[in-house]
Amino acid sequence: MDSPQSGAKGNKRRHSMAFKRKLVALTKQPGASVASIALEHGVNANLVFKWRRQQLGIPTPAKPGHAAVLLPVTMEPLPPMSALNTPAPGLATTPRATPCGLIEIELGGARVRLRGSVDQDSVRCVLQTLREAS
Repeated sequence: MDSPQSGAKGNKRRHSMAFKRKLVALTKQPGASVASIALEHGVNANLVFKWRRQQLGIPTPAKPGHAAVLLPVTMEPLPPMSALNTPAPGLATTPRATPCGLIEIELGGARVRLRGSVDQDSVRCVLQTLREAS
């Protein structure tokens, strides 16, 4: 059994090209098991598969690079507590939802969770903002 070369830095092992070619050649034989060949030579099977792809010229799949999308948010100061408890004249009051609950909305790749006491006006405002942003 060939032994891999030890790297001077850290714990990362470095393997010679001859060692890599030998293992890839062994995997190409009829009935060969990549897992058993890797185990016999003290390397991970995924590493042997990577070497096979490299020798065959198959590009390594790129990792998805999805960037976070930031949405604009504006906050307005709350009215005084006395104004919150008194309904405006001429406006119908909307019934409040029970304090425990969860509304989850997925729209245009965004997910919004509304927890606790949620009224219709709050949901309408969130949906309108999401619609305008998309």
